[in-house]
Amino acid sequence: MFEISENEVRERLYFDNPWWSEDYIENKQISQYPKRSYFKPFFELVTDKDIKRAVILMGPRRVGKTVLVFHAIQELLNKGIPGKKIIYLSIETPIYTGLSLEKALKLFLKEFDHKRDDDIYVFYDEIQYLKNWEVHLKSLVDSYPTYKFVATGSAAAALKLKSQESGAGRFTDFILPPLTFSEFIRFINKEELIIEPNSHHNFYKSSNIDKLNEEFINYLNYGGYPEAVFSEKIQSQSSRYIKSDIIDKVLLRDLPSLYGIQDIQELNRLFSVLAYNTGREISYDTLSKSAGISKNTLRKYLEYLEAAFLIKRVYRIDQNAQRLKRITTFKVYLTNPSMRAALFGNIETTSEFMGELTETAIYSQWLHSDIIDNLFYARWKKGEIDLVYCSGEQLKPEWFLEIKWTDRVYTDNSLLENCVEFYHKNNFSDIEILVTTLTINSIKKYKNIDFIFIPSSIYTYTISNNILEYKIKSNKN
Repeated sequence: MFEISENEVRERLYFDNPWWSEDYIENKQISQYPKRSYFKPFFELVTDKDIKRAVILMGPRRVGKTVLVFHAIQELLNKGIPGKKIIYLSIETPIYTGLSLEKALKLFLKEFDHKRDDDIYVFYDEIQYLKNWEVHLKSLVDSYPTYKFVATGSAAAALKLKSQESGAGRFTDFILPPLTFSEFIRFINKEELIIEPNSHHNFYKSSNIDKLNEEFINYLNYGGYPEAVFSEKIQSQSSRYIKSDIIDKVLLRDLPSLYGIQDIQELNRLFSVLAYNTGREISYDTLSKSAGISKNTLRKYLEYLEAAFLIKRVYRIDQNAQRLKRITTFKVYLTNPSMRAALFGNIETTSEFMGELTETAIYSQWLHSDIIDNLFYARWKKGEIDLVYCSGEQLKPEWFLEIKWTDRVYTDNSLLENCVEFYHKNNFSDIEILVTTLTINSIKKYKNIDFIFIPSSIYTYTISNNILEYKIKSNKN
C-alpha cells in the first residue's frame, strides 16, 4: 500500500494556493462572477480579529460558498495581506484524505516559517467530510488565537448542530442561501426595471412590470443558482445540471452518509413528491401513501431534507391564529424554486403551478430572515391565508399576506372575503392588508379595510432586498 508523501501534499497545496507565487494574477474564472450581496457581512466576519472565533460558512450546494471564499481571499490580497499568509484547503480533495486540519496547517507554517502569533488566514472548504471536524477546529481556534479560521460546508443543519454543540463560543455561523431575487436582478444587469420606493409603504415599483415578470419566471426556472445565471447551457439543461449535480448528490451521497440512510430510492421518491407539491398543503397520511413510506420513517426523512436545506415546513394555524394541538397537515416549500423546474420541466407565466411556485419564491426569500419560524399559513373551513406573521410566546398575529398570481383579485371582491374574516376574527384595527397580484399596483378600500395590491415579483424583490439590508445593518451593530 502506497502512502501519500509530504512532498505530494506540499505540491498540491501550492497548486491550490496560487497566490503564494510572486507573479500571481487574480483568477479570471472567479473574477467574472459578481460578488454575492452577502459578501460584505461575510468579509467583515473574516477580518474581525477582536472576537476569537472561526467563521462557519454554511449553505446548500452550488450557491457560491467557494466563490465567496475566493472573493474574500482576493479582497485580503487587495488590502495588502501577503499571499503567503493565506492558506486554502479543500477537504474533499483526495490527496488530503486522512490529513488532519492541524497537520495541514503545520505543513503550511513550516513552509513559510510562520510563527504562532502571526496574522494568518486559514480557509477549510467542505469541512463536513472530515470526521469530528468541530473538535479539531475548536482546538485550533484555542491554540492559534491570532489566526482567523474559516470553514465551509454544504450540510448546513448538521454543521450548525455540531457548531453549536462543540463550538460554543468558538464558532460564528454564517448562512449563505440560494440566490435571492434581488441578487438575480443585479446579476443579470436588469436593475433599470426597479424603481426605488417613494411612499411610506416602502415597496419598490417597476418601470416595466411585464418585463420584470419575465425575469421572475426565469428566476423560478434557474435563478437560484449563481452559476446558472451566467450559462445558457446550464439554463437549457437545468434538469441535468441541477438534478444531477445538486439534488442527487445531496440525496444519494450527503444525507445517506450523514444519517446512515439505507433505502436511497425511498428518500429520492419522497423528495420528488414534495417538490411536485411545493406550496400545497399535505398531510402525513396522504404523503405516507403517495411516497410509500411509513409515518415514522417519513418524519425522519422530512427532518433530514430540512437539515440539508432542501425544504422548509410551514405549519398551520386556524382563523383565530391558534396552532393545532395535533399537527397532521402542513405545507412544504422548496428552499429554491428552481429545483422543481429541474425535476419536472420549466414553467411559464400561464402554468397551472404558478400560484404555488409564486408562494414558494416568496417563502424562499423569507427563509433568509430571522423571523422565518414565526411565519404560518391559516386555514379553516371557509378560507385560507397564505402567510401570517405571529410574534411572542402567545404567537399573536401582527400582519398577513395573501399571495396571488392574477389581477382578478383586484376586481373580484369575493376573493378578499377570507382576508376580511381573518382581519375581524383577530381584532386587527390599524393594519393594511397586503395582497400580491400579477401586474396591478394599487390601493383600495373594501368593507372599510385598506388593501394594498402589489405585483408578486415586486413583493419578492422588495422582501429579498430589505432582508439583506437589515442583515448588513445588524452586522455593523
